[in-house]
Amino acid sequence: MAAPPPSADAPRPAPPPLAAGDGPDRPEGKNETTCEDRSNAESLDRLLPPVSAGRSPRKRTTSQCKSEPPLLRTSKRTIYTAGRPPWYNEHGTQSKEAFAIGLGGGSASGKTTVARMIIEALDVPWVVLLSMDSFYKVLTRQQQEQAAHNNFNFDHPDAFDFDLIISTLKKLKQGKSVKVPIYDFTTHSRKKDWKTLYGANVIIFEGIMAFADKTLLELLDMKIFVDTDSDIRLVRRLRRDISERGRDIEGVIKQYNKFVKPAFDQYIQPTMRVADIVVPRGSGNTVAIDLIVQHVHSQLEERKLRWDLAALASAHQCHPLPRTLSVLKSTPQVRGMHTIIRDRETSRDEFIFYSKRLMRLLIEHALSFLPFQDCVVQTPQGQDYAGKCYAGKQITGVSILRAGETMEPALRAVCKDVRIGTILIQTNQLTGEPELHYLRLPKDISDDHVILMDCTVSTGAAAMMAVRVLLDHDVPEDKIFLLSLLMAEMGVHSVAYAFPRVRIITTAVDKRVNDLFRIIPGIGNFGDRYFGTDAVPDGSDDEEGGSTG
Repeated sequence: MAAPPPSADAPRPAPPPLAAGDGPDRPEGKNETTCEDRSNAESLDRLLPPVSAGRSPRKRTTSQCKSEPPLLRTSKRTIYTAGRPPWYNEHGTQSKEAFAIGLGGGSASGKTTVARMIIEALDVPWVVLLSMDSFYKVLTRQQQEQAAHNNFNFDHPDAFDFDLIISTLKKLKQGKSVKVPIYDFTTHSRKKDWKTLYGANVIIFEGIMAFADKTLLELLDMKIFVDTDSDIRLVRRLRRDISERGRDIEGVIKQYNKFVKPAFDQYIQPTMRVADIVVPRGSGNTVAIDLIVQHVHSQLEERKLRWDLAALASAHQCHPLPRTLSVLKSTPQVRGMHTIIRDRETSRDEFIFYSKRLMRLLIEHALSFLPFQDCVVQTPQGQDYAGKCYAGKQITGVSILRAGETMEPALRAVCKDVRIGTILIQTNQLTGEPELHYLRLPKDISDDHVILMDCTVSTGAAAMMAVRVLLDHDVPEDKIFLLSLLMAEMGVHSVAYAFPRVRIITTAVDKRVNDLFRIIPGIGNFGDRYFGTDAVPDGSDDEEGGSTG
């Protein structure tokens, strides 16, 4: 169904010079644009719809993950004020798939501009934009020669790797981490490093062949066809290739007539009939985009999970502690250190000193649960010694910010060359739910034994989210070790119930949490006491920065 037309005075964004999924064209032996070609390009500008102020010309797109607005942006990290709420249930499994929107349409129809306008209007975090540009097949030597002379058809379904597109989209919908190829349009090959995408609540998949495969269509929850006049699309291609790629009008029109137009007539335009919504005039149709956004919002509202922490707290009362739990032996020394760090009168220096001692003991204890195998070495005396050696590939530590990072020095002290990742989870003060704000994990973490660190665990909500993130990155459940200085029985049960193969290791377990889900008798707010920051007004005695255990 076509969306209603916009009002006559509706703002019209600048038309993009190239839509995602366009065949990558190369200049025919020209490095500079002639004066005549520049004049032609200026003449073509007058044929395009008016440009609204503030929108920069569109560049070729690659798949990206967008989350707005940023709380902190540096050269290395971005932390979002709008976190990702739980995408799994109390069993630790995903309950709702991500909402997938397909955007199809002809070359230079404005698909990516429409996608960006939808993202901006949605104003929800954790939206993934997936472009078909990333999924061109790697060309053979013969095909590369054809491409160099503009004789290879990039506007044909066979130019795309649909098997990889489908597997990637399936994993994204399931909440998994995926690796997306980065296509080099100068060499017509995939770059060595692929881009990692994760955390999609909404997926926008766009490209000229977005609706060309039956299996792919079944993965899309909403299909939008961007219908732009063929003359406008041709003018956009002419403008781009003349002004940006140094080509002449004759060459552009020749390629358009040879590949682009026939592909649209044969493969792209017929897919309009499978679309749920047709958007005439592309990005200029703001009324249609508003209707799309309203529908997506209603779908997301239906998919929301509501966490009941009170029900979670009472679910495992009177149950014995799980066998996956290991508590450091309560020797007089360990109990003495607990006495010091639990004492509200303990100075910050002493709190830090004895916390570090406990962390070191905890991590040493945890390492005994790693797999070891028999090995034989020779001593300096030339004698064989039958010993043990680590049977895994690598150990990676992942800290739940902020208190979890205080355990990193102890891990580094006993594990040489250990890799470290971080996850930031905070509690939404309105819903009481944990929300994921930031993560940075080492590459190929799925092969490692992962030590997940948080200093206190009360409800287990933050720990469950962190474990779910690791599972989404293909870390096996039985290779995850959750370490905490202090845990509540509620948190132990919650994690063990959701993830029965995760090893839980701590120095002490307290029996209760209060009405605010703080550990009783507890240790106070570990982050505030360790870093010397002010405690929150409600007297919070648990997890740092508002993280719910």
